[in-house]
Amino acid sequence: MAIYILGISCFYHDSAAALVKDGEIIAAAQEERFTRKKHDFSFPENAVKYCLNEAGIVSKDLSFAVFYDKPLLKFERILLTYLSYAPTGFRSFNKAIPLWLKDRLWMSSLISEKLNYDGKILFTEHHESHASSAFYPSPFKEAAILTMDGVGEWATTSFGVGKDNDFELLYEIKFPHSLGLLYSAFTYYAGFKVNSAEYKVMGLAPYGEPKYVDLILKELIDLKEDGSFKLNMKYFNYCAGLTMTNKNFNKLFGRGHRKPETQITQMDMDLARSVQAVTEEVMLKASRYIYKLTGQKNLCLAGGVALNCVANGRILREGPFENIWIQPSSGDAGGALGAALRIWYKYLGNKRIADNIKDSQKGSYLGPEYSDSYIETYLKTNNIPYAKLTKEALLKTVSQYINDEKVIGWFQGRMEFGPRALGARSIIGDARSIAMQSRMNLKIKFRESFRPFAPSVLAEKAKDYFNINSESPYMLLTADVNSSHLKKDNVKEPEGFDRLKIIRSDIPAVTHVDDSARLQTVSKDTPNRIYYELMNEFYKNTGCAVIINTSFNVRGEPIVASPEDAYRCFMRTEMDYLVMGSFVLDKKLQPKQKIETKQYFELD
Repeated sequence: MAIYILGISCFYHDSAAALVKDGEIIAAAQEERFTRKKHDFSFPENAVKYCLNEAGIVSKDLSFAVFYDKPLLKFERILLTYLSYAPTGFRSFNKAIPLWLKDRLWMSSLISEKLNYDGKILFTEHHESHASSAFYPSPFKEAAILTMDGVGEWATTSFGVGKDNDFELLYEIKFPHSLGLLYSAFTYYAGFKVNSAEYKVMGLAPYGEPKYVDLILKELIDLKEDGSFKLNMKYFNYCAGLTMTNKNFNKLFGRGHRKPETQITQMDMDLARSVQAVTEEVMLKASRYIYKLTGQKNLCLAGGVALNCVANGRILREGPFENIWIQPSSGDAGGALGAALRIWYKYLGNKRIADNIKDSQKGSYLGPEYSDSYIETYLKTNNIPYAKLTKEALLKTVSQYINDEKVIGWFQGRMEFGPRALGARSIIGDARSIAMQSRMNLKIKFRESFRPFAPSVLAEKAKDYFNINSESPYMLLTADVNSSHLKKDNVKEPEGFDRLKIIRSDIPAVTHVDDSARLQTVSKDTPNRIYYELMNEFYKNTGCAVIINTSFNVRGEPIVASPEDAYRCFMRTEMDYLVMGSFVLDKKLQPKQKIETKQYFELD
């Protein structure tokens, strides 16, 4: 009889559910994709429903349900922190405690009630879940493990060693000392949303200079050679307040935090560059120490900080490890998957098979898929004009659209698990286009003009374009564009956003202002085969093995999940074409009036 284990994460940010059957990852999805609330932290009822449907089971068929952290330990940390700062922080305390008393302290009862489930409910520790999500799906038989995030129960950083079906976390750094929260403090100070826009700080960093690195290392963080650190809490407000930083932080840098949506200054760029440099230094020192201590040649990474692809790229290039593997859903959502896998391997003691080559993440294509039959019924029901093409005609047609500098919404196969679009729920375009970066940001994504776009590149051609010696299937590594593709113009480098005006390479739409790119390598054996075939068709026609790949959403919304989501997003933007399954929709042929589409089918 099959053993089904359901992993759940929720109530902080990025709620999710994941289902494992006899050790195989069957399904995983974030709740935000179904509710359309970005970073939805509520109980993942819709994600659970999807996972069970994907497996063709109901809740009573589950062998175990497992939660990704230990609420009592987390509550202990919150209470002790407030008590140590009392009476300061009463407003924050008053806001947090009712949520705990209502739901979070009674997680077993809540899970039973929400799932209509009376089976066994287990709990893993937060960083144990992160470590599980990093090690178990990795291709490595044994590896060092590094997890870094804001905070779990008490731990903010941990490292250990995994072998076969088990691992041990050997060392941890505890709250309030947190690299993730340091980065979030600068995210807040630069006027962006915490737990949501840290990647904007990473994208902003290359526009600045590392002017504040010495000040950060002197005043904010005491960093040791082994990568351990302590924060100077006199500058931070997150322990008991409702903001990340305080007046001492303001005084240190000579101003208050930037108000959201106001002009981004050169100082904001310099602050972003500085905290990014410090983050990279912490991660490099930590990884070198872990290597020295463990002697392992492989490293697995997870936790929200592991989404910092610039730091990951430096670890791969400069660190001592031969190979690294990063969980594609490194944040809290991935904790649901890690928790489920921990039960299968550690609690149940099952054997783990790894070949040091192929991971078991299935390309992270773990979300819902919609058949041609579903899509066509949806289009007909809503009187939406479309053309149905054979696969061969579809590839040729879309390849030509890209070559004509059209912007295409690309909706194929199973949705990605994690924050990166990997060619299943993507907006794609021509990386050679000079105008594409600006057009996509302003008229398609409705987001800040400085934000870079990522390239997808045929895996067998990646070294021709980028300075990388490994595959990057999950878009979690940054590499420099090869000099053979860079423009050699001796133009004086301007400051700030004027740097966007410089044409840096023959793939300018995906070349960031520091000549780098956050790339996805797409191989022949990807589960999302049609994406590889499209790119290969484009390469055969143009000689270019690179296209733009950005997530199929607009600013402030989650990545699209369903055809209904995709069509609404398509009609709200200046995308030229929408491709869903075998169907091509031309924007020029769509009705001019606003269409309120009907969803004719609901997941049972």
